[in-house]
Amino acid sequence: MALDEGQRDYLVEQYHRKKRIKMPNSRMHAMFHVVVENQVALMKAAVYTRYGPPDVLEIKDVDKPVPRDNEVLVRIHATTVCAADWRMRKADPFIARFMNGLWGPKKIRILGMEFAGKVESVGKAVTRFGEGDQVFGSTGFKFGAHAEYTCLPEDALLAIKPVNMTFEEAAAVLFGGVSALHFLRKAKIQAGQKVLIYGASGSVGIFALQLAKHFGAHVTGVCSTANLDLVKSLGADDVVDYTREDFSRAGRVYDVVFDTVGKSGFSRSLKSIKRGGFYVRVGGSGRLSFILRDILRGMWVSIRGAAKVIGGVAGGAAGDLSFLKGLIEAGKLRTVIDRRYSLDEIAEAHRYAEAGHKKGHVVILFEQTSL
Repeated sequence: MALDEGQRDYLVEQYHRKKRIKMPNSRMHAMFHVVVENQVALMKAAVYTRYGPPDVLEIKDVDKPVPRDNEVLVRIHATTVCAADWRMRKADPFIARFMNGLWGPKKIRILGMEFAGKVESVGKAVTRFGEGDQVFGSTGFKFGAHAEYTCLPEDALLAIKPVNMTFEEAAAVLFGGVSALHFLRKAKIQAGQKVLIYGASGSVGIFALQLAKHFGAHVTGVCSTANLDLVKSLGADDVVDYTREDFSRAGRVYDVVFDTVGKSGFSRSLKSIKRGGFYVRVGGSGRLSFILRDILRGMWVSIRGAAKVIGGVAGGAAGDLSFLKGLIEAGKLRTVIDRRYSLDEIAEAHRYAEAGHKKGHVVILFEQTSL
């Protein structure tokens, strides 16, 4: 007794839904297992089942995803460890527990937001991608990229990889690039404005700096002594070494202060923004009381008109991916990779990223390839 295409699709759909299926006979029951085993093999992934330090991450064999009709299955060659990953791992801010389980992770057990790799297979309704396509993309807040494979709808944040980037370079674009682009647009950046980027050498900061320059702004980058040359090489007009100088005491005033790491200081930043300018805040303390305090403070400052305070979560808009890709292929935007780790070393990668001193990105490689 052979399964027709409809029966096969039905069984795979039921597998996705984790439902118990009553089979008409024992032979069909056996065939169901063949279908599932053939279509849903195992893959390696970094899994966490409790909140805590990097050591809660374990490398396990889990079900390899099966693409639905409108989905693309990507074999991941490279991914990154970004701030969203280590914050979700340790439930910092505490509010993350309301998203993912109060006492332990329930919905998200595999982290990773951005990746690059090759399309292994596509659903029958997919038209934009084909087997073998080299792609880069983001899973967003569904996470799941710290694994050998991921499935995404074809209309997700996914595109053909820039021709002038390796997999590891392309993997380190979307978290920082989309975040920077989102907040600069909310701050209504314009040519000729003065913009200060605090944390200019981090994963968001390197893109905020380059994009602000692309939009015609005069950019000051704030970073540590070790990163001054990097920030200059990315196009900063001026640099400030925060270990030696307080940017707010120099008497300079900016149209936009973009704090990419949550460490610029509310009062210091407001003192350096022209009236009616924009204060962009990304990251910051994970303590719920501090978050609420800063939200209320930002609302009050905005109401008074001293500055417009912007924060929250960046959302990728239609066209963001093609915009960033176009700048990359035109040689106007690049990424920076600090360290590379294997999947087995992911706990150490988290530990390094969380320390807060990385230059650009921390990349996880699944196979050593540059194509």
